Amino acid sequence: MQDAVAAHSANANATANFFCAAAGVYASTHPPVPLPDDPSLSLVPHLFARLPRARPHAPVLLDAATSDAISRADLGRLVSSLAAGLTRLLGIRKGDVVLLALPNSIVFPVAFLAVLAAGGVATTMNPSSAPAEIAARVRETRPAVVLAAPGNAGKIPPLCTPVVLVPETFYHCDGGGAPEFAPFRALLDSGAATAPAVGQDDAAAILYSSGTSGRSKGVVLTHRNLIATVELFVRFEASQYAQPACDNVYLAALPMFHVYGLSLFAVGLLSLGSTVVVMKRFDAAEAVKAIDRYKVTHFPLVPPIMAALAAAAAKTATLPLKSLVQVSSGAAPLRGKLIGDFVQAFPHVDLIQGYGMTESAAVGTRGFNTPKQRKYASVGLLAPNMHARIVDPETGTTCLPPGSCGELWLRGPAIMKGYLNGENTCLRMDGWLHTGDIAYFDSDGYLYIVGRLKDVIKYKGFQIAPADLEAVLIEHPEILDVAVTSADDEEAGEIPVAFIVRKAGSALSCTQVMEHVAKQVSPYKKARKVVFVESIPRSAAGKVLRRLLKDSLRDDVASASSTPGSNCRSRL
Repeated sequence: MQDAVAAHSANANATANFFCAAAGVYASTHPPVPLPDDPSLSLVPHLFARLPRARPHAPVLLDAATSDAISRADLGRLVSSLAAGLTRLLGIRKGDVVLLALPNSIVFPVAFLAVLAAGGVATTMNPSSAPAEIAARVRETRPAVVLAAPGNAGKIPPLCTPVVLVPETFYHCDGGGAPEFAPFRALLDSGAATAPAVGQDDAAAILYSSGTSGRSKGVVLTHRNLIATVELFVRFEASQYAQPACDNVYLAALPMFHVYGLSLFAVGLLSLGSTVVVMKRFDAAEAVKAIDRYKVTHFPLVPPIMAALAAAAAKTATLPLKSLVQVSSGAAPLRGKLIGDFVQAFPHVDLIQGYGMTESAAVGTRGFNTPKQRKYASVGLLAPNMHARIVDPETGTTCLPPGSCGELWLRGPAIMKGYLNGENTCLRMDGWLHTGDIAYFDSDGYLYIVGRLKDVIKYKGFQIAPADLEAVLIEHPEILDVAVTSADDEEAGEIPVAFIVRKAGSALSCTQVMEHVAKQVSPYKKARKVVFVESIPRSAAGKVLRRLLKDSLRDDVASASSTPGSNCRSRL
């Protein structure tokens, strides 16, 4: 386990004061972190002012497959050159949107920061998106330029907007590089340009929410929000450990188009001078090789990646991950069984969880373990400068004390400016963000996520959290993966439906599944229907896309493809 800074344990003694009953507000147990008050400051100058000046040739970005690298000195030069090219050759002005439809690469962070340095607003999307999805995003964000990878250029619909192909490393940008990258090379070689006046309250990025329960929405984040990400999330977490952050080596397998990966690999970690080893996409065998080859110390991930590592460890007694110091999981809750499997497989690794949203610029909570206290199931303590409420979802106003479940509200400097195009917002006028997550704080100030407010199943007036049933189901030895959602029912209102992925060779039946659950839960919580599927739909960040599961149930009803009254269905 990493050595903790002594100051942290002193803070733990003050946890009795983290909840103000009169106001119904939870405060961070950490002391406040000073944030820059200059209104004319923007993210890129702030980030480079924080980047250590020592060892200018040390790599900050390194390609896992090729070992191509960008040094600390190169990073500033490349961002400045590309920003100038965007301004001089493509006419990017303050407030113009630039769409990044790019996979993970060492070029991605440079492109993102260059857009901001040019005064633009960066919006990102999954490069494997379908043409219709790309067209919809273009209509919503109206980009002045699209930066795309050669592999997905053919999916981009005919646009009036210029499309520039971006290589995966800058070694394609020399004089003999591939001709399709000539426009990108021209941007790098265009000469200097005057930086626009951009301040903390100006928009910096439009990132899209996961859309797990409803349609994905564009989240507008300001430079102030992203500076808060740097200071309250990434740099503060690094300050809690004795190991110098500039000596850490991170494996970047999370997608940078998502707020979790972006906040770390394209923003925060660059300010620390840590080395970020970039994988284009996650592959368990390649990740193990990269950890061993580059002596990776930190691996931020999501539950499916953790499950893949635990499965790989189960197949061999000599998994070469001795350099790994910490694994941090986010974007979706970890199940107890997976936590147990991982801790057993990697007892030397410090496992923590964190919580954040696109709407909070990835800032929320981070886990922290000590030799005496390891709360693996918690998503951690509130970040500095952040406040929270736990609100009774029935009243919408009653604030609840530690130990009580309710909707989590957040407030602080990382909270978004709002949704794109003034869509219905969960942000109140007084700055409180309604997260839609059901959660509670324990008596030490640690936060636990129970489920989603919209996902709660209401069976005959009783409330059922899907996560409760999923935790029971995943313990069955023949179940590989599971997700629970609701189906409409005339008598009960809603009933719990379990979507099950069986292990290879299993002949597990619907009746056996329902009996397994019934033995371990209250009668009202029993699974009333089982659907066997080949896989559970998940977002790029690993969250279960329950809306797709619910849509499939509605499709069954509409097509009358299920036997009326049947509690079993197979889609294999």
